[in-house]
Amino acid sequence: MGSGGRKASPGVKVATAAIALSVAVMIASIAIVLGFKREITDKVLGFTSHIVMTVSADSDGDNIITMTPTLKKILDSQDCIDDYSLQISIPTILKTPNDFKGIFLKTLEDKAMREFLRSNLISGRIPDYSQDSCRLEIVLSRMAANQLGLKQDDKVDCFFINDDVKVRRLKIAGIFDSHFDAYDNLMVYGSRSLAEAFTGLKPNQGSSILINITDFNNLDEETIAIQNNLNEALAEGLIYKKYYFENAHIQGASYFHWLSMLDTNVIVVLTLMMIVGCITLISGMLTIILDKKRFIGLIKALGASNGKVRQVFVYLALRVAILGMAIGNLFILVLLLIQDKYHIFHLDASSYYIDFVPVEMNWTAFLILNIGVIAVIYLTLIFPSRIIANISPSETMRSE
Repeated sequence: MGSGGRKASPGVKVATAAIALSVAVMIASIAIVLGFKREITDKVLGFTSHIVMTVSADSDGDNIITMTPTLKKILDSQDCIDDYSLQISIPTILKTPNDFKGIFLKTLEDKAMREFLRSNLISGRIPDYSQDSCRLEIVLSRMAANQLGLKQDDKVDCFFINDDVKVRRLKIAGIFDSHFDAYDNLMVYGSRSLAEAFTGLKPNQGSSILINITDFNNLDEETIAIQNNLNEALAEGLIYKKYYFENAHIQGASYFHWLSMLDTNVIVVLTLMMIVGCITLISGMLTIILDKKRFIGLIKALGASNGKVRQVFVYLALRVAILGMAIGNLFILVLLLIQDKYHIFHLDASSYYIDFVPVEMNWTAFLILNIGVIAVIYLTLIFPSRIIANISPSETMRSE
């Protein structure tokens, strides 16, 4: 809180450093947790969709969904639905001369799912299944490929066992790695024509419908609304099967629960860092007040009121706080931008499902945090400034 060419006292330097460190840690905590939420949510949705619609176990008959004109009309009438697609998912066995593995073969018709796999490719390509030349190509996870000793462009036999055994020799067009072992270990993606050949399904049939809605924040409410509309259609006799809906919050419940625990950790970090910064700043302010005790007594003797003197010291303390916040913001925001672009800090993917520290630059959240920090610091400084009222001009002059 010095002025001119005078050096700042150690108390001011410590207070500035504490505020800078506290703000930097708080911003980093918010950015990292938001980054984790984005990455984990994208991975959960990448393997499924916002909502998965299947035939309910209560329905009579098979579990095949037929996209009838009536069902399509009902889905098209839902304003909350962005897009939807039929998917076939069947249990198969991949076999090499030395090993075999049970796995689910899924068709790759959902646009979001294709983009997700493309973003997680480590070799090869995503086949264009609209081309007949790609119908016997698959996309396999690195985990499954390693288990079977396969690599890109290798061939593998795929068996489907129902009333009889059907087999196709498939080519590995691409290998992906999402670091989601629970999904990577079970999924292989292929063409619809291949799945139809195995199951005998028609082009307008599938085992599920993948639905993406316009606003993921309203996922639970929209899931219920879509289900209610189809239940009403069933009651009116427009459709003849009861459908079951499972959204991403249910399918990825363990992951979302883990993310909710991170929210608690962030609250603890924000609280602790705020306490540390405020206590350090208060200590620095009290040190300066005691150091300037003679000056306070002098200006009070000249007629300055307690309120005016308190305002001066609160203002000086706020200057220190704002300087510390500016340093903390500049340092951490530059570091976060570098991390966001170059991923210089890495993680153990087997523990965190991601091989780098994810960050999300939410400027609105950062601005709100800074405003909140200034407000809390200002309110905190009001109380220690009251000590000025107890400083007597006559006593300070006598002691000097």
